[in-house]
Amino acid sequence: MMERFELLLKKAMGLDTASIGETAVLSAVQARARACAIADLDAYWEHVNHSPAEIQALVEAVVVPETWFFRDREAFTAAVRLLGADGQIAADGTMRRASGAPFRLISLPCSTGEEPYSLAMALCDAGFPPDAFRIDAVDISGPAVEHARRGIYGRNSFRGQDLAFRDRHFVATRDGYSIANPLRSLVRFAQGNLFELGPADDGAYDVVFCRNVLIYFDPADQKRAVGVLRRLLAPAGVLFVGHSETSLLIEEGFASARIPLAFAFRKQETVAGARPAPKPAGAVPAWVPARPRPVAGARVRPEAPVPRPPARVEPATGLEDIRRVADAGDLAGALKLGEAMLRKNQPTSDALHLMAILSEAAGDPARAVDYHRKTLYLDPGNHEALIHLGLLLEKQGDRTGALRMRERARRLGDRQDR
Repeated sequence: MMERFELLLKKAMGLDTASIGETAVLSAVQARARACAIADLDAYWEHVNHSPAEIQALVEAVVVPETWFFRDREAFTAAVRLLGADGQIAADGTMRRASGAPFRLISLPCSTGEEPYSLAMALCDAGFPPDAFRIDAVDISGPAVEHARRGIYGRNSFRGQDLAFRDRHFVATRDGYSIANPLRSLVRFAQGNLFELGPADDGAYDVVFCRNVLIYFDPADQKRAVGVLRRLLAPAGVLFVGHSETSLLIEEGFASARIPLAFAFRKQETVAGARPAPKPAGAVPAWVPARPRPVAGARVRPEAPVPRPPARVEPATGLEDIRRVADAGDLAGALKLGEAMLRKNQPTSDALHLMAILSEAAGDPARAVDYHRKTLYLDPGNHEALIHLGLLLEKQGDRTGALRMRERARRLGDRQDR
């Protein structure tokens, strides 16, 4: 019975049910049936097939955003460091801005806005004037986009120990923390489907954040999605993905930007030395709306890049060396070095946490869970480990364990707020 709903969701949003589990899909379907006052799933199937609005509502029920400001902070630090002044890649690997042309960044999916607002905060705090960059943000969820536009966030969106940015860029209100108006105007939000983003000017975006969404697609749709991202990315641009998606980017012909734990990639042809084509200053992709409205456009077929083997890195020891091997695309080699280091030396929470992240990236959730648990044994207050472990347990069907980890993370955040 559930296969038809799974196929519907795959067509609507590219969802691979195996990525979240059949139980999660069943729960979403049942919740929407109850919301429609329909007791029978067969009757709900008829209803959803005759209502585009209900299809979107079912998508909303499946999409459960798990995000917070400055999630995986290394990526934001790297994005700021890469942006320079003239639109080219300099000898040190940074980009340079053409005279008068703003840097162009996009966050997709942007969920409830924490990621694009984090980009805006990071750039402002680094001294970039507001006219030096433009940030677009797209998500398939209408309510998520409206949440982002409102810009009011609760404590769950502020995690970790460094929350100084909240004092600089938010105003405390009765309903939560509200994004300050100067920052709010720096991000343009739109509802849209990644697979339906129409063609944009070649070289549209200098920085693309597309993190932790490719893992929810099956292999065919992953290739389609990467094709869209390739079209959106400027020749000299940098694509940031989730740590579990690095192997896919290497298989699809991208090259690691070799920035520790940022999971950043460039097009192979750029790394090989090809000069990027000039882009018109101020050009706007056709699919970006002038006013809030759903994004429409022709589907984009992916290019067929030739897979490149990961760069070889000589064996080394130490956390920085393990990161260097991982950033070159050799996750198996990095894990091997890490295991040797742990056998030789007393384990530390930093080393165990790094091994957990690398295990996730290598597609070994069981080993990642084990390393996250060991991290928390040595460092019970490791907020990132709590969140990652909760997400992994939920994917494995352990909802009780996932809720326990999230509750621990929430209590930790509450203590930090006091």
